Amino acid sequence: MKLDDDLPRSPNPLRDSAIIYGCLAVVIVVIAALTGGGVAKAAAIAVAFFIVATAWTWWRVRKRRVQQERSE
Repeated sequence: MKLDDDLPRSPNPLRDSAIIYGCLAVVIVVIAALTGGGVAKAAAIAVAFFIVATAWTWWRVRKRRVQQERSE
């Protein structure tokens, strides 16, 4: 039994994930600023993280929807 099968699905999983990934990207930059690291480099890493994570989520959501359509 998969644990995520018991949880209700969000009507907008891509939007919800993008919000979370955006917040995490901000945390990356804030931590770099607080620790004296390179903020510009941290911002570039944060943008790359956001793009890759959002693309991964989009791919997984799309794959799940295709599987659901095939099973109906």
